[in-house]
Amino acid sequence: EVAVSWRPSAEFAGNLYRGEGIVPGSPRDVWECIKPVAGGLRTKWDQNVKDFEVIEAVTDTVSVCRTTTPSAFMRIISPREFVDVVVMKQYEDGTMLSAATNVEHPLCPPRPDFVRGLNYPCGCLCIPVPGEPDKTQLLTFFQTDLGGYLPQTVVDSFFPSSISGFYSNLTKAVKTLKA
Repeated sequence: EVAVSWRPSAEFAGNLYRGEGIVPGSPRDVWECIKPVAGGLRTKWDQNVKDFEVIEAVTDTVSVCRTTTPSAFMRIISPREFVDVVVMKQYEDGTMLSAATNVEHPLCPPRPDFVRGLNYPCGCLCIPVPGEPDKTQLLTFFQTDLGGYLPQTVVDSFFPSSISGFYSNLTKAVKTLKA
């Protein structure tokens, strides 16, 4: 189960969405499924990620990445691309973080077959559950300007169900990883 909440973003004229839930899997397994790396598992299970590529590896924990998405919401939302600077960090308590925000990069100009969307500060935290090594508290934060000419009502309808689907599909992917 996942709880999804939102409030107006301080960054842009949309909402900041927060997802929180317990995923049945170790933090390492959950992280393996969501970590933002080229050739990672995310494109295999996340219906909102068609492709993920590293444009520039700045350090071993900071990179500039392009994510493309398929059309969504009964094709009302056409394919999008997002270019972000992404940082990954692991904390002493075992928490793993991926955080990102939009950036422009000379090697990544907008492509004509995609609408350029913008991610404002967002991220995922995989937090160990004390005494429960096979459970992970997952906090997600999204504040995305999908770009284009979408009515805000379409965006507001899309995100909560999309986040809920993210948790459901992630849970299935973690089970597959353990099998």
